[in-house]
Amino acid sequence: MKVSIVPVTAYQQNCSILKCETTGKAAIVDPGGDVERILEAVKSMDASVEKILLTHGHMDHCAASDILRQQLSVPIEGPEKEDDFWIAKLPEWCQMAGFPHADAFVPDRWLEDGDTVSVGEQELEVYHCPGHTPGHVVFLHRGQRLAWVGDVLFQGSIGRTDFPRGNHDELIASIRDKLFPLGDDITFIPGHGPTSTFGQERQTNPFVADSRYG
Repeated sequence: MKVSIVPVTAYQQNCSILKCETTGKAAIVDPGGDVERILEAVKSMDASVEKILLTHGHMDHCAASDILRQQLSVPIEGPEKEDDFWIAKLPEWCQMAGFPHADAFVPDRWLEDGDTVSVGEQELEVYHCPGHTPGHVVFLHRGQRLAWVGDVLFQGSIGRTDFPRGNHDELIASIRDKLFPLGDDITFIPGHGPTSTFGQERQTNPFVADSRYG
């Protein structure tokens, strides 16, 4: 599977394009904005988009989803249904933040813990990881040892929990009890900033390192 990261919006959110090299089919993960930039990256990868995948309902991760769904005639899958209230209020959040307008929408498929999603012949595992938002999900490509974690975990930091229905204890549990056991060698693409590995964060992340909880 080939992966391209496209930073979008003023928040420099890491939108990803995943391409199954066998079929040429692709998924766009967390298209928060800058539609033309995303489509240009798709074109440069010679990919055919078959779906949009969302980790959670914050505007910088999903505000361009419905535009792309209509332009490309593809479904939106994710996040988990508990994030419905975020997506339903997209117009308000965008206006408050000075973000380009985005209409509320309903995904074609809500995801649950233990689900899988396909990209061409590739399969991603779905992990429900609440805390930053109640319906946040993480995608894992087990064969490639690669995960898309949205705003759950960052290099050297963790997601904010001061938004509506954020929960610090849930976030820590999502990281330490669900993500870290998947393996130290797994590289993750966060919602913002550089990639890292679960092993690196277990050693050095001041919020979730083993030394803090050991």
